[in-house]
Amino acid sequence: MFLESSTKHGKKQRMWPSKFKIAIIQKDVDSIESLLDNVPTFKNKEDIQHAMYLMKEGLEVLYTLQDETTSSMRKVKKNIDFLGISLVDSSSSFSIKS
Repeated sequence: MFLESSTKHGKKQRMWPSKFKIAIIQKDVDSIESLLDNVPTFKNKEDIQHAMYLMKEGLEVLYTLQDETTSSMRKVKKNIDFLGISLVDSSSSFSIKS
């Protein structure tokens, strides 16, 4: 049983960086969050440094997406405001009826 548990952990430890790289490339926020919630325990310094580098890259993706979302939200608000101003109120229309 210990061998099976250790093998599963070793596989998870090897797969995590690959999955994280894919999530970064795809800018998949849900996968990044899930992988950050399930970081395996790395044993050697090289694996730890690699994981830290990937986490920093993941953070950059999240910040970039956040900035893009904020910018998009501002544009949408600006357009909504413009459309609200440009709507013609039917009660204030000029009518020439004699």
